[in-house]
Amino acid sequence: MMVALAQRPCIPCRGGMDPLTREQCAPYFAEVPNWQMDATGRRISRRFLFPDYRSALAFVNAVSALAEETWHHPELILGWGFCEVSLTTRKIGGLHESDFVMAARIDALAETPLDTAWLPPLPPPRCTSRSEAANARTVPG
Repeated sequence: MMVALAQRPCIPCRGGMDPLTREQCAPYFAEVPNWQMDATGRRISRRFLFPDYRSALAFVNAVSALAEETWHHPELILGWGFCEVSLTTRKIGGLHESDFVMAARIDALAETPLDTAWLPPLPPPRCTSRSEAANARTVPG
């Protein structure tokens, strides 16, 4: 029985090997079907949607921690309610099995509720009137 992608080790690529071909990549997409290969065949990406900016930022923080832990760093684009993740192995100029392992682990992060530790703190409430603004600037003496 084959080990699921998310359970496989994410082995850092040291170079000196050829990137995977499109044909070699095809079986991996069975486990990460929401990821897309770019036109060059050298990168996979996926867009994750969230209800707001803060949730997307929490996801980026969690993916960043995973990237540091595995030493496999995706490109991340953050926006209001979304995060776009792209993976490639720069040392070989294309895709390696570790890109698909990382994709499966990122999918697993997205499928479970994120720990609140990944949420950035909320800023203090904004003042809504001139008197509130004046009171906020007053230093107690």
